[in-house]
Amino acid sequence: MYRKNSLPEFTLRGIILGSILTVIFTASNVYLGLKVGLTFSTSIPAVVIAMAVLKFFKDSNILENNMVQTQVSAAGTLSAVIFVIPGLFMCGYWFEFPLWLTFMLCLCGGGLGVLFTIPLRKTMVVESKLAYPEGRAAAEILKVANKDQADKKGKIGLKEIGLGAILASIVSLFSSGFKLIAGGSSFAFMWQKMAFGLSMGYSVALLGAGYLVGIAGGVALLAGMILAWAVFVPYFSVKESFDISLSALDIANQIWAQKVRLIGTGAIAIAALWTLLELAKPVYEGMKNLLKTTSFNTYKDSKDTDLSLKVMLILFALMVFGLFVSFYAFVADSNLSSSHQVLFAFLGTLLAVFIGFFVASACGYMAGLVGSSSSPISGIGIIAIMVSSLIILLIGYKINLFSDPLMAKFAIAFAIFTTSVILAIAAISNDNLQDLKTGYLVGATPWKQQVSLIIGCFFGALAIAPVLNLLYQAYGFVGAMPREDMDAANALAAPQANLMNTIAQGIFNANIDWNYIIIGAFVGIGVIIIDRLLRKKNMSLPPLAVGIGIYLPPVVSTPLFIGGLIAYLTKKRLENKYHNNAHKKEFMQEHEQKGILFASGLIVGESIFGVLIAGLTVFSVSKYGIENPLAITSSFQNSESIGLIVFAMIIFIFIKRVLKK
Repeated sequence: MYRKNSLPEFTLRGIILGSILTVIFTASNVYLGLKVGLTFSTSIPAVVIAMAVLKFFKDSNILENNMVQTQVSAAGTLSAVIFVIPGLFMCGYWFEFPLWLTFMLCLCGGGLGVLFTIPLRKTMVVESKLAYPEGRAAAEILKVANKDQADKKGKIGLKEIGLGAILASIVSLFSSGFKLIAGGSSFAFMWQKMAFGLSMGYSVALLGAGYLVGIAGGVALLAGMILAWAVFVPYFSVKESFDISLSALDIANQIWAQKVRLIGTGAIAIAALWTLLELAKPVYEGMKNLLKTTSFNTYKDSKDTDLSLKVMLILFALMVFGLFVSFYAFVADSNLSSSHQVLFAFLGTLLAVFIGFFVASACGYMAGLVGSSSSPISGIGIIAIMVSSLIILLIGYKINLFSDPLMAKFAIAFAIFTTSVILAIAAISNDNLQDLKTGYLVGATPWKQQVSLIIGCFFGALAIAPVLNLLYQAYGFVGAMPREDMDAANALAAPQANLMNTIAQGIFNANIDWNYIIIGAFVGIGVIIIDRLLRKKNMSLPPLAVGIGIYLPPVVSTPLFIGGLIAYLTKKRLENKYHNNAHKKEFMQEHEQKGILFASGLIVGESIFGVLIAGLTVFSVSKYGIENPLAITSSFQNSESIGLIVFAMIIFIFIKRVLKK
């Protein structure tokens, strides 16, 4: 762990820079999330940009850079609320974004996400062996670029990061920018009326993240992917009748999206509950230690303390009060009686706080396991929408709410609104511990980082509401257009929000199929048992990672697994090479460091290019109506083959860099 006790961390210029980057990254993430259903981690790009800008100040330092990335990454992650909020338009309840209500939802949800993970910091960040890939990558970048380490080792480290970043940027330019090479390949076939599908992703950033995750998480992801595409998809496809015009790939993808992904959700839900049970003791110990080590006085300059209990309680009270006001404002537009308005405002606040508290630890664990970028936050959203909808349905029947048919629409919208808050908590929890891992590795003060996270939530919430409203007014969402004369072809898909709306409507209209979720729950139980048996032999099969492998598309899981496999194979090769060497440990650490730095560079290059392309796309669409401004009409007919060749070349270079003396 790197530590410099005398370096300033909070600076005005850092906060200003962080605020500017927050607006830019959040806007880009909101657009991409609504367009394709994915967001990117802003932590790594924020680190690099902060270093580049603050380098112009002679007294800039590693901890100041870290605070900027902490603020920006929190805001970028908070944009995950777009996976739910558009559902309010799709169900026909909202017709415009109330800016202050959206701001309060994001701010209070994000703030609670910060507070809920503070007691977990020591157990999950300091003492655990979880990878936290983006957190470790950010720390390595900060350390090797620090001017106090401008020695030969530091220069070598910068070279590894630079080479990885350049290669990733070139690949991203030709794939995401010019569209000359494919970002993945898909293959499917029919056998005995069964559909088999296989997809391969060529993301070099995920390859780097997989290296940081390691072999255990990679194998678990592979196991989940095999269950999904070699067992469940063929099994369910043989039982269905499909249009003869559909290809094998269309059938396989349809089965996976409609049935198998729900199995993954059930597996994730059980694994998350098991994780909560396993973490029950650490959470209790964390709370107990918090009560012992914190006082009701503000901390001054301690390097090893979290926010004081007094400050946490004040912030918690403010966030909960803000949520109650937001929920009350939301239900005030309904035709409920005054007493029922208060009841639902209280119910929504209670659900958001309690469910949010429980998902916080699970999200922190998932981020540590597979990284923030690959954590299935939308899966947590699915679980949350189900739980919220069922509880609201039960309460609604108790108070005879559904005697008025119009109240069903309110109940659906209320469940979506509640889930939006829960997802904001989950998203920040998913990111918070990643940032605290970075801070721990570079010697930052925990409570100052936690303040920086809350600042990031504020500016992120400030940016999300107007950007959402702007995009909705400009393009609309699929199934929800602001004006009748608009071209529906340009509407933003918002796929996760569409799924949340479908689930909520299915529960309140009693037409959801729970069989697949129950199957997933049994799969999760089986994996938990296998994992417990493997642990007796010093092996593991993380249940959450298996569920994630079922839920995530293979284009995400495959490069993560390959990255973990590279880490395992290179380690074995080096162990054999230095088997009888007296300096084995030192040489192994040197090679491992090179691998981490090169992997970090891959993440840096693709992440920064993702930001640049996102910003350019938003500008191009708003100005000229062109969605792919860098795209070139290609004469290449085998872009998937070229993508595979390029990806294989990156793997070869990766292995050579790790093994090189």
